Amino acid sequence: MNNIQWFPGHMSKARREVQEKLKFVDIVFELIDARLPLSSRNPMLDQILQQKPRLVLLNKADLADQSQSLKWKKWFEEQGHRVLIINAQENKGVKQIVPESKIVLKEKFEREASRGIKPRAIKAMVIGIPNVGKSTLLNRLVGKKIAQTGNKPGVTKGQQWLRISSELELLDTPGILWPKFEDQEIAKKLALTGAIKDQLLHLDDLAIYGLEVFARFYPAKLAERYKLSEDDLFLPSVDLLLLIAQKRGFRDDYERASEMIVTEIRQGKLGGFTLDVYEEMSQKDE
Repeated sequence: MNNIQWFPGHMSKARREVQEKLKFVDIVFELIDARLPLSSRNPMLDQILQQKPRLVLLNKADLADQSQSLKWKKWFEEQGHRVLIINAQENKGVKQIVPESKIVLKEKFEREASRGIKPRAIKAMVIGIPNVGKSTLLNRLVGKKIAQTGNKPGVTKGQQWLRISSELELLDTPGILWPKFEDQEIAKKLALTGAIKDQLLHLDDLAIYGLEVFARFYPAKLAERYKLSEDDLFLPSVDLLLLIAQKRGFRDDYERASEMIVTEIRQGKLGGFTLDVYEEMSQKDE
């Protein structure tokens, strides 16, 4: 697979604007793909946010491996963050965002009250990489379609303030990636989950990567979906791709098979999965 790089111009501008707007918000909602708890975090974010209060939201939990999500939630809590596991698409866990934010900001609001400042709405900023579900989350919080959504990265291009209720006002921001992927493994994970435009890579390479991941960590799910035998799972990845193409009636059209496999992985047709395996990634990060 060729090296993957993607940093549209509007992302560089968004990063500068985030830094400028931070002084206007009380808290940052860091939206993360639950399938990629570390790989879908912007490594520049700590530098950008510094000491700004933060609530970590593990989104797309329905597509992730639940047992892995619980382990990652505990890991983030050990790093000093409040964490919610949510599924914005189905509005699960979203109602807990305001109560959790109040916990994070308890001391700040108590200090304001002691100075005679009246209770006010929490001002928050939503930050996350492309296609992590920011617009869907905003629409759920507002209760109607107010933010543009799409199943492709880079839909949200500007910034907008949204008054959610008397308790919360949100500043949405475009998805921000980093200028260079130092680790191509991270790039492949982001590509497989749809955070990077498909035009930047070859789908057959991506399908093979997906097959390798599932053969290693979720072999039963892979075998069930594509009616594979135990011996099939030990085939070289290219041969396995061609076998699945034949089983699905594509003959030797591996391109159609590749597109199908990538799409079905992203849609959760093979079941919930987590590409950042806690037992490996947490040690690597430390």
